[in-house]
Amino acid sequence: MELTLRRVRQGNKSTLSELYINGTFQCYGLEDTVRDVKIKGRTAIPAGTYKLGINRKGGMNTAYIKRFPDMHEGMIEISAIPNFSLVYIHIGNTHEDTEGCLLVGTYFHKSNDDWGVYQSAEAYKQLYQTIIEMVQDGQATLTIENKFTA
Repeated sequence: MELTLRRVRQGNKSTLSELYINGTFQCYGLEDTVRDVKIKGRTAIPAGTYKLGINRKGGMNTAYIKRFPDMHEGMIEISAIPNFSLVYIHIGNTHEDTEGCLLVGTYFHKSNDDWGVYQSAEAYKQLYQTIIEMVQDGQATLTIENKFTA
């Protein structure tokens, strides 16, 4: 299963993307701004292709088990990113929620020169249920592309 994150717009501190699964649009994504030099918790994931895996440790995993007891089987982790660790796909709305991770939402809005994604829990549940089996089987990758438009 191939996920493609196509970055399309940048704000002052945010990056808006479109997420595709095997070429079909799934939802919108939000990250911190793209930077040449990493700033911990405030830098978008470098463009490239990464394997997706499951991480069952940590506080976020515990919170998601409580929030989604019928579906949560571990955090979806974007693995082997140079100089990054514990990078997840998760719920949130603005760049302040990312901590260097990828947020998802069903729609977006720009306010004060930054992007946000909304109905994030709904988008997360749909995405999670669509990809979890392939991620668990080691059969899912995420390719991140910079395709910014004016």
